[in-house]
Formats: sequence, C-alpha cells, structure tokens
Amino acid sequence: MENMDIKKTILSGVQPSGTLTIGNYLGALRNWAKMQNDYNCYFCVVDLHAITVRQVPAELRQNCLKTLALYLAVGIDPNKNALFLQSHVPAHAELSWVLSCYTMYGELSRMTQFKDKSAKHSDNINAGLFTYPVLMAADILLYQPDLVPVGSDQKQHIELARDIANRFNNVYSETFKIPEPYMPKIGTRIMSLSEPTSKMSKSDSGDGSIFLLDNKDAVIRKIKRAVTDSGSEVRYAEGKDGINNLMSIYSAFTGKTFDEIENEFSGKGYGDFKLAVGETVADALADIQDKYNVFISDKEQLNKILLDGSQKASYTAEKTLRKVYRKVGFYSIK
Repeated sequence: MENMDIKKTILSGVQPSGTLTIGNYLGALRNWAKMQNDYNCYFCVVDLHAITVRQVPAELRQNCLKTLALYLAVGIDPNKNALFLQSHVPAHAELSWVLSCYTMYGELSRMTQFKDKSAKHSDNINAGLFTYPVLMAADILLYQPDLVPVGSDQKQHIELARDIANRFNNVYSETFKIPEPYMPKIGTRIMSLSEPTSKMSKSDSGDGSIFLLDNKDAVIRKIKRAVTDSGSEVRYAEGKDGINNLMSIYSAFTGKTFDEIENEFSGKGYGDFKLAVGETVADALADIQDKYNVFISDKEQLNKILLDGSQKASYTAEKTLRKVYRKVGFYSIK
C-alpha cells in the first residue's frame, strides 16, 4: 500500500456506445495497460456520457459489459486498477451539478465537440450534449489525478476542467488538484479508413472503422478497401493521408518506424502493403478476441469486478465530494 500512496494517479474512460475500435485500442487501452504498474489508475466505462445520444437500453447494458471485457482482454488488471461503470458512482453526477454552477455559458458554447455533435444529431440537441464537458470535469476532478490520458481531440475538455478547478480553488481555497493532459506520442489518433482526414469512430457503420471484435475476413476486407492516393509508393508524406494512416496503424502494431516500413516495402505497391497491414492487425485482434470470449462468458466475474471497482472508486470520489459540499456550504448531519 505504501507504493500506491506515492504513485501518481491517472483517470480515464471510454464510452460504451458501440464496439471499441483499433483507434480506441492504440490510442487509449493499450497505453492504459502499460501504465497500470507505474500509476494508481481509475479506468471507468462512461455510460452517463453515452446517453447524450439516444441509446437502446438493452444494448447499452450489454455494451457496458463488452467494454469491460475488452478492458480485461487487452491486459488491464482489476487487481491493480479500479475498473467501474460511471453510473455506479453517484458522486460523478452530484459533483457535476456543483461544478456546472462554476462553469460559464460562454466556455461551454466554445466547445468544438458540441458543435460537431450538434451537426451529427440535429434532431436531439439536448442540454446534456451542451453540458457534458462539466460532467467530464467532475469525472476527472473527483479522483484528484495528476494525469489524464487523452487524445488531442479531448485536450479542450481537459483545459476546461483545469479552468473550473482553478476557479473553484480560488473561491474556496485549495480543493482540487490541477491535472495535466497526458498524450502518448504513438498511436494517439487513428483515422477512418474511408475518410482519412476524420478520426476512426465507434459509430461508423461502413468500412471506415476496424472494431476490436471484427473477424479476420472483415479486417482484411476493410484494409483492402481503405482510401489511398493515386500513387503506389509506400512512403509517409504530406498529402498522403490514406497511406500515412495505414503506415501509422502498421507501425503501432509492429513497432517499426516509418523508415523501416518504407524500406520493407520498397519496390512493392499498395496491394502488398495493405495485405501485410490486414494480416498484422487481424493476428493481433485474434489474440484479444480469444481473451475477450473468456471474460464475456463469465458475467458473475464481470459483476464482481464492477462491484469491487465501484467501491474503490467511491471511497476516493466521496472524500472529494464531501470536501466540496462543505466548502460550498451544504449542511451535513454526519
């Protein structure tokens, strides 16, 4: 336990909307598995965030378990980390309300993701979609983390969480630790195979995303159909978004540098390269899927992991929440 106290704390989570992609794996989950021995980690499935977009209730419940099973399949150890569902720790929603009273309307209206999601879901531009960066700030600040692993598209939300924390601290004295964004250099942003200028998405119903549960045939088909430029030389260069993305994927799975990849495929065309990428990705996913199938078939074990994780998370979260409630002046009978 002594080591736990001196380790830096990390908090991160993924939405259970749809199946996770190789973008989620390379940009987040794989890095979490590497960090778990060196940090005190809280990894949640952010199901409260998922309902800003309409969900089928039975599918949402199943997706929560699938996401947890995938966390385990990629090597995230429940004995070393708190693994939990966001909705199982009420302090997330409770702190979110308090922090919303210390967040400015103008700050939320500048969030680029709100604009993007409003355009995609124009029939359901709800208040939750507008205020969910405050919930994200609550997610983070509850656990007093030193670092928050994020992709570059979420950096704006971390900056908002820092602003809210600083504002609250300035009003009421030191309450929240000010977290730093942590962005690993490799594999942080895997792009769509069909639109390589856009991020790979869990909600893509076409061939743009490779899901962690895709079989080998599907993986190879999607890679073969991946958009590339009119050339044939496997070379990383500006303006070659499609081939650059495939090289990034191949590099992330093999550990090879772009120079090594260029040398490996010197004199070969895109067809040979795409086949190699497809085989490499499919083999890596087969190993993850074998482990996933074991975990997802044992609901009792998954429930125990969630119960233990929510208890660990609640212990820390409620300490922070009690401190906040006292600072803002809420009366306590305890």
